[in-house]
Amino acid sequence: MYSYEERLRAVKLYLKFGKRVQDTIRELGYPTKNALKGWHREYERLQDLRLKSVPRPPKFSTAQKQVALEHYATHGRCISWTLRALGYPGRAT
Repeated sequence: MYSYEERLRAVKLYLKFGKRVQDTIRELGYPTKNALKGWHREYERLQDLRLKSVPRPPKFSTAQKQVALEHYATHGRCISWTLRALGYPGRAT
């Protein structure tokens, strides 16, 4: 995780270098291309960066997680079988 100051410094340097990703990364040595572009989009949209990152909402409710754990424990402890039986998105084979 990068601090607010590190992210803001990276965005300002990115703008100073004419939106050149590789030059910014070479100068600072820490952001990835996608992180830098995301920070820049956020900076343009809000004219500032958020102090903290916003957590994602959970994919599954607590009740759904509990049902999956119970099925996993009682039906042979096979993840792919549990995912298919409960209709959850699983790993592509």
